Amino acid sequence: MLEFPRWKYFLILVVLAVSALYALPNVYQKDPSVQITANRGGQIDDALKQRVSAALGEAGVTPKSVEKEGESLIVRLGSLDAQTRANDVLREKAGENYTVALNLASTVPDWLAGLGGKPMVLGLDLVGGVHFALQVDKKAAVDKRFDAFAEDIRTTLRDNRVGYRSVERRGENDIQVTLANAADADKARAALVKAQPTLTYSGSGERITVSVPQTEMLQIASGAIEQNLTTLRNRVNELGVAEPIIQRQGDDRIVVELPGVQDTAEAKRMIGATATLEYRLVVDGNAQDAMTSGRIPPEARLYRDRRGMPVLLNKRTIVTGDQMVKAEVSTDQNGLPAVAVTLNSVGGQRMFDVTSVNVNKPMAVVYTERIPQVTTVDGKEVRSFRVKEEVISVANINSPLGKNFITTGLEKTEADNLAKLLRAGSLAAPMDFVEEYVIGPSLGAENVARGVKAVVFSFVFTLVFFTVYYRMFGAITSVALLFNLLIVVAVMSLFGATMTLPGFAGLALSVGLSVDANVLINERIREELRLGMPGKAAIAAGYEKASGTILDANLTGLIVGVALYAFGTGPLKGFALTMIIGIFASMFTAITVSRALAVLIYGRRNKLQSVAI
Repeated sequence: MLEFPRWKYFLILVVLAVSALYALPNVYQKDPSVQITANRGGQIDDALKQRVSAALGEAGVTPKSVEKEGESLIVRLGSLDAQTRANDVLREKAGENYTVALNLASTVPDWLAGLGGKPMVLGLDLVGGVHFALQVDKKAAVDKRFDAFAEDIRTTLRDNRVGYRSVERRGENDIQVTLANAADADKARAALVKAQPTLTYSGSGERITVSVPQTEMLQIASGAIEQNLTTLRNRVNELGVAEPIIQRQGDDRIVVELPGVQDTAEAKRMIGATATLEYRLVVDGNAQDAMTSGRIPPEARLYRDRRGMPVLLNKRTIVTGDQMVKAEVSTDQNGLPAVAVTLNSVGGQRMFDVTSVNVNKPMAVVYTERIPQVTTVDGKEVRSFRVKEEVISVANINSPLGKNFITTGLEKTEADNLAKLLRAGSLAAPMDFVEEYVIGPSLGAENVARGVKAVVFSFVFTLVFFTVYYRMFGAITSVALLFNLLIVVAVMSLFGATMTLPGFAGLALSVGLSVDANVLINERIREELRLGMPGKAAIAAGYEKASGTILDANLTGLIVGVALYAFGTGPLKGFALTMIIGIFASMFTAITVSRALAVLIYGRRNKLQSVAI
């Protein structure tokens, strides 16, 4: 009657062993450290190691170690204060060839790390850092894509020798094409359908209306956000931040959390910057007269160079930053700053085709940047962007250009920043910072101490109360609760889940849920004993009758946890994730582990007179 399959005992032992193994890395505290990564021109070698050690010695900072780990030089320190001082010193001494970033270095033994053991990832509120919420301008992404559609239409018509008067956007979803000759309508429509089969075409005579389906509009907006996510991850990698959190929130927001980063100005500049390059042909004509009279050739746009002088450039771009796959800081033949650019195959072919037929003609490089700004209207802050467009260089095309060339005319800082941005990729749509805050490392350490203290005290009080109130079954419940905690920590560590301060609350709540399950079982056993049922039968009946109720109650909690995780932001996600893992662990420990212990204690007694409950 009171039996338990041997294979379940084996399963419990396996789960216990695996949980202990993967929870073990959390015993090893991470060292506050400074990570030095080489940029172009830098090298991680013994000479750098000696320079770093000397600089720290002069500043009175004594590191635990200065060693190369992977592709970086890691300076391990004994305290957060020493980490901050070392970071300030090394940022000043390292120079432009190196990226210096705060980090937390693992102390997990190699044998344990080789088995995949790693400590839980601590959230921003536990290690300090910066948090940003950015709102993506989906309308700008759609506008940019419509400009591309319009340019593709013009190119298609020109390639098929179809004359047109205008190609203009009308309304939200339509582009209107006005042909020079109505007799070319069928030829134009056939060429456009072949080039852009996903669009729809209507109209008659000399007018053709090109419509973008609603599904395509939604895909453009969604694709812009996904591209921005990828670009942000690349840019954060350029900053050298360890274990960043970059995730989508809702329909049009992206949350970025950078542990260990305290310089918000540098992080915001790098994350939100939209600087890129455009290469355009110079249009013949007097730019000064065009600016004065306002009569600008139809194929041209008026730009200004860095001296404020007007320049007429073709509306059609040759290539843009989107088509650049590699960018490095370099110097020209005069030793001045430059950016060495490598284009993708499409961009390289486009550059070659255009420059081949325009040898000895001037080509301009346009530096474009969207700069966020805040203005006050009726006492409220209004965030917007100012677009800065400058012609940084104009030079003759002496010979056809291909995939590789250099761009000059930049200042040293601009060359460094532009190379980083081009390597990371351009944003598909501009973003606005709508939320930001900074958490210092000392506050994070205090949060960890308080969170651990709260969980430990909740456990101790619960264990003492249950042992006194339910006697032997109280002890069984206590063992099950400890097993539950071990499983939660192991699962979060194994899968790289992020523990936050609300996560500690979720951990405490999972203890409460596990307690509820054991209370249901223990009270059901008591009830069966009061009805006169024999001890073994009462224990078996208590577990069987309470199991259904426990499953129903935990299912409700799971639904709430999933909803919080799906729709919540960072802190809520941390709470929800810990709660979900805790619910699964509590069901396993309450229904399976505690029953196995009860059978182990009472199952072999042939004449069970009483149950200590």
